[in-house]
Amino acid sequence: MKFVETEGKTIEEAISKACEELPASPEDLDVEVLADGSSGFLGLVGGKKARIRAMLKETKDQAETTAGYPATASSSPVAEIAKKALQDLLGLLEIEAGVGMREEPTGIFLNITGNSSGLLIGRKGQTLEALEYLINKIVHKRTEEKKRIVVDTENYRSRREESLVNLAHRLADKAKRLGKPVTVSPMNAHDRRIIHLALQDDKTLRTRSTGTGLYRKVIIAPEKKPS
Repeated sequence: MKFVETEGKTIEEAISKACEELPASPEDLDVEVLADGSSGFLGLVGGKKARIRAMLKETKDQAETTAGYPATASSSPVAEIAKKALQDLLGLLEIEAGVGMREEPTGIFLNITGNSSGLLIGRKGQTLEALEYLINKIVHKRTEEKKRIVVDTENYRSRREESLVNLAHRLADKAKRLGKPVTVSPMNAHDRRIIHLALQDDKTLRTRSTGTGLYRKVIIAPEKKPS
């Protein structure tokens, strides 16, 4: 399959040049970032150009399911950059794994497949959260598009959400039965939001977050009855 290598002051400029050479739109290209651009000392000397390799994507009929997500007929350059960044990061960690990608209006979803899912998830998903944080930082530094990137493996995200929803309902029943507040163990902002959303329609309860940093937690309390 034909590919071109182009350079530019930024990755976006290099992609634009590739679009002119092939010719194609950015959505029709598979992009591999070969080198990031840098402005050099004080933006005057020693600067390096960004360099990419680009090729036309497979058609929808040619696309196959890979690494847990169906390959899409088109994806944005930022999605390709995100996938490549995660592949490179896994390589630096000496972890052999595949990376599948799905792009939606709400974000870019990357799925890792392999034999190291337990290691990648970590305790309560902390390692996976760290990977996701790094990928978002890397990609958003390279591109102007600030689309959220979600990193998952072995459907951990959906399993974790289901577990938290069940926990929320169990503790809610306990709070109602005892008639007093129940405190959930400390958790990150994403997990706390799941607890809040799981109980938001129950008018007999109220939830609130308390504490700071790593020790921030959710309190589930029965709604006070009017006297």
